[in-house]
Amino acid sequence: MCGILGAIHSRWNDSLESALGALAKRGPDARAIHRGDGIVLGHARLAVIDAAGGHQPMASADGRFWLIFNGEIYNFVALRTELIQLGHTFATRSDSEVLLTAYLQWGEAMLPRLDGMFAFGLWDAQEKQLFAARDRLGIKPFFYSTLSGLIFSSTLAPFLRLPGFPRRLSGRALRDYLAFQTPLAPDALLADCQQLPPGHALRYDAESASLEIWRHWSIPKADQNASLELEQAITLADQALGESVRRQLVADVPLGAFLSGGIDSSLIVRYMAEAGARELHCFSLKFAPGPFDESAHARRVAAQFGCTHHELPAPTIDAEYFLSAIADLDQPLADPSYIMTHALSRMTRAQVTVALSGDGGDELFGGYPRYGDPQAAHPPRFWQPWLRRLVEAGLLPGALTRRALHGRELLSYRRVELGPWRGRKSLNHLLAPWAQNRVAVAQTLAGWQALIDELGGELDGATMMRADLWSYLSENCLVKTDRASMAHGLEARVPLLGQPVVEAALAIPAALHMQQGGKAVLKGLCRRGGLPESVWNRPKHGFSVPLRELFPGAWRPLGARAFADCERLAPFLNAAAARDQWERTLHNRSGANRRLTYTLLVLLLWLELHPGFEEVAW
Repeated sequence: MCGILGAIHSRWNDSLESALGALAKRGPDARAIHRGDGIVLGHARLAVIDAAGGHQPMASADGRFWLIFNGEIYNFVALRTELIQLGHTFATRSDSEVLLTAYLQWGEAMLPRLDGMFAFGLWDAQEKQLFAARDRLGIKPFFYSTLSGLIFSSTLAPFLRLPGFPRRLSGRALRDYLAFQTPLAPDALLADCQQLPPGHALRYDAESASLEIWRHWSIPKADQNASLELEQAITLADQALGESVRRQLVADVPLGAFLSGGIDSSLIVRYMAEAGARELHCFSLKFAPGPFDESAHARRVAAQFGCTHHELPAPTIDAEYFLSAIADLDQPLADPSYIMTHALSRMTRAQVTVALSGDGGDELFGGYPRYGDPQAAHPPRFWQPWLRRLVEAGLLPGALTRRALHGRELLSYRRVELGPWRGRKSLNHLLAPWAQNRVAVAQTLAGWQALIDELGGELDGATMMRADLWSYLSENCLVKTDRASMAHGLEARVPLLGQPVVEAALAIPAALHMQQGGKAVLKGLCRRGGLPESVWNRPKHGFSVPLRELFPGAWRPLGARAFADCERLAPFLNAAAARDQWERTLHNRSGANRRLTYTLLVLLLWLELHPGFEEVAW
């Protein structure tokens, strides 16, 4: 796992070496720069496979191609064997050299062959072109800017170190952050940067300064295989997950697993043990007795599979620690579980360099109740159009907005924290009047709804699960895990998102996944593997923090300072409305919304750490 940074014919070419320091935590083992004709390629390395031979930037034997790569190619051993049979030779044991050689052999057609998490840039010194790609589900990040030539990086952090790079907020990204708690690709919070979306590739021609972007993988539409029975689906998933975990155990450094005691992480540990993982270390956070503590379930699983179990006391999430975790974000992310993942990663890194995580189980295997609540369950009522007109005209209170919605729009309303409505979910209410047009509130759900249309248009379980892959999973869950783990130089792998598992899960009808209250396939795997019933037969529990206690407690001085300074930090917000939300939450008054308060607080603290973002650009 690493950090990459490159520039092609940019006025910031000479600043790349100092900006590479912003990626030091992602790659603490080595840093290197390659300079060529108008190009600079930088790499910060976390050595996981072939520490002695896998150095980057990596050149082809003839010096024509140069690679900088962040991630892991899990099927690189099989690809290496195939490439040797085709006549290629290798100087290292690294997956980086396999990736580079695969491009020499197959060009862009190599992408469907890759099972891995990756974001890379590959420079062709002869054609003066850069080819770059991001993995199917966006496990690894990739940001770029064409403001001056081309600059690309693993995160936004290096752009913030480039002297004179404009600090302008993207109105679209700000809107998405307030609505979805995270900026959504292709937008980034920096207006002059963008994210390469999951499953996409780009080619930049340095001589013509032209950029081409295309999709190299698409989410398969639902294929309702009515003949598939649950036991068959469980067998299909069993084979796929076993193969995915085996591929992801390859490492030359100590390796372990996050273990919460829930279905997903417990299954990962089961398959690691069955694959013969030696000296298996598992890591859990232990909370004080109460609803947040799942340590007893994790202990049972660890004991069953003979793991060395590290039960780490949950840290005191005081204001100082909270602020330090926010400082490790390259752009705001308002998922409270990021704080706990950050703490778990810090403590895990003291023992191992790689940890396998259970991310993806809910999205691929039907783990959220909303997947069982399709738009067909909310048909229109004859009186709703009239109610909506009266609400929108201001003749009835905005609190009635939800009752005026049906079908797809009602589910869209539930999907976001804020949006283009009146009432408690009014995004305009939280924005300064001058900023409302630049944020384009009416387009809040446009990207998500376009994805729904592409996947079939009907908001049912199959469509919602698929849409979440390129929205909630890629832009929230995977961002959380990547930033939290890499803040401590820890590589987090996600076997449930390996290519064999993705293909198997998406081939199983959503109706089968949603049996038994959801995750029926994974529950079946738990039963087959003899996991304790307490793991798979209990209510779902999120990995979160006690916001109810923290706002009026440890975080109160921090929040009071940030909201008091709202006009200076975020002049695009309606400061009075933001402070009102803080006060309501602080005192648990009517209209309080802790998630919204957290979203605002993270934004204000991030802006405090990165001053100068007064302008909002569309």
